[in-house]
This record gives sequence, C-alpha cells and structure tokens, in this order.
Amino acid sequence: MQYRTLDNGHTSFEVSALCLGTMFMGTRTDEETSFAILDRFVEAGGTFIDTANNYNAWVGGYGRDSEDVIGRWLAARGNRDELRIATKLGAAKKDPALPLSTTPPTNYQGLAAATVDREARESLRHLGTDRIDLLYGHVDDRETPLEETVGAFGKLVDEGVVGIPGISNVALWRLVEARETAARLGVAPYGAVQQCHSYVYPRPQPVRTNWATPELLDYAASTGADGRPGLTVLAYSPLHQGVFVRDDKPFYDGADHAGSRERVAVLRTVAAELGATPNQVALAWLLGGEHPVVPVFGASSVAQLDEALGALDLVLDDDVRARLDAV
Repeated sequence: MQYRTLDNGHTSFEVSALCLGTMFMGTRTDEETSFAILDRFVEAGGTFIDTANNYNAWVGGYGRDSEDVIGRWLAARGNRDELRIATKLGAAKKDPALPLSTTPPTNYQGLAAATVDREARESLRHLGTDRIDLLYGHVDDRETPLEETVGAFGKLVDEGVVGIPGISNVALWRLVEARETAARLGVAPYGAVQQCHSYVYPRPQPVRTNWATPELLDYAASTGADGRPGLTVLAYSPLHQGVFVRDDKPFYDGADHAGSRERVAVLRTVAAELGATPNQVALAWLLGGEHPVVPVFGASSVAQLDEALGALDLVLDDDVRARLDAV
C-alpha cells in the first residue's frame, strides 16, 4: 500500500493512497460481503474509509445504513485506532417527503451551524466512535454565510470531535473564500476537497461545481508551504461508474462526448498492452499524475477490491502517460 499525508496546517495524519468508498454497504452490498471487503482492504494495508449520512437513501435504505455497517464492523474488529474514517453531512433531505433538488428551492439539509453540529454527532453515534477523522460538507451551501459554516466545522475541530474539515461539490472560488474565512476566524480550514474526477472529463459549461478542474489541482499543489495550509484533492467516481470496462454503462454528467469515448478506447488499448485492466490504468493515472489525488473507489465484491488494489503496483512510464494525456 502507498500512503499520503493529509495536513491542513492544524491537524496532520497519514492515510492510504486509495480510499475505500462504502456507499452501498448495508443495502446493495449485504453486511457479510461488506465485512469481507473491509477486512480485505485492511489486510492489504488500507486505512482510509469513506461514507456519508445519506447515501443509502438513494437505493432503498434510510440513509445512514453504511455508517451503521462500518460501526458494527469497527466494534467487531476493535481496530478503530488503526483507521481514518471520513463521512459527510448536508446533502440529506431537509424535508423527507419531498425529492432532492439541486435547483431552488433546494431540499438539502444544508450547512447551517445547527445542522453541522447535529448531523456530526449523529454520525458519531452511528459509527460508534468518539471522533470523525475527516468530516465533509457534502454539497456547498450558498444560502448559509461562510462564516457560519466554517465556524461550525472549526468548533467541532476545537472540541476534538473532528480531525480535519473538508468540502465536496464546490466551486473553486468558494473553496478559496472558505479557507480565507477560516484564517480570519482563527479556526481550522478545509484541508480536503472531494470532487468528481476521472480519466474522462465533462463538456465545458458556464457553471460546473462538482468536477475537479485543472485550476483546482494547481491550487492544491500550491498549498502546504509558506504559510498556505495544505489541501488534498480526493476523486469520487474515479472509475466513472464502470464505463471503462462495460459498454452498457453510460457516460454521465456531461462526459458523453467524442473526447471521452476516444479516451476510453485508448485506455483499453494501453491496459491490454500493459497486461492490466482499464480500471487499474485509470487509477494509476490518478495516483501518479503531476498533481496526485486520492481516489475514492467503491467495490461490491472482494474481487473488485483486489482489482483496484492492483493499481498500486502499476507504474505508468512517461511515454504511456503522455499517450494517455494526448487524447
């Protein structure tokens, strides 16, 4: 296993370079299989586990099913101190009777101070732990003042409830302003940002706030020195929900265009030449790029997990990387 250091200038800890996403544990992935995947991940040296307070509500659960599975697994294995646990809040339904909506009037819980405090403490209870190593705002909340949101996360850090605060699905300018706000308030800044990021990319559009951009990667690379608090970029959906290996899987969220289709074709060709799978090449591309990121990947079986772990042994030389990047 490879490892990375998360450091926001206030708190620092090491995590495995691959983060295990647990989105469907407790619903689509039953508890026995979930335990087997978690056990294998730890056996391979994995230390970084990612969940949220609302994932399973999308697939017939009540929301915190994966937090509950992780909590029971931690209790059964007694290994909490060996791991770093990340969860998210703010994107569950504010009104359970209404659908989620990304356009006003939105139906997200949001990131008001009372919500941040309440949902964080509920996650502690479901995870069966006294601390959350990395706590994200799941979706940026522009209806709540940044001072309120950033202050609420900072308060949890000061209390020892949270190690490093983070944010997801956020515009770069909002991320920068939030970190500047934390400096003015004298509280811990966001030290992690989780965005959609993979070998394929979306069409340009006037406003797109959920994908990692070259500017975000460049900004993150500039941090961690000269009084600039560190910022780690984490990539969700790094395998683009199966599209690299399955023709029946659609591109999503603006990525269905000629450039993406050509990239997948080249990715598959390179993988065959290297004796690897397209998923392994895609993960290795993220791990070894000019601005390395931490992929957050999911697995519904131990076999899928083992395939992803194989990316850690795959080094893409300069010629291969240039060929992949040229498409």
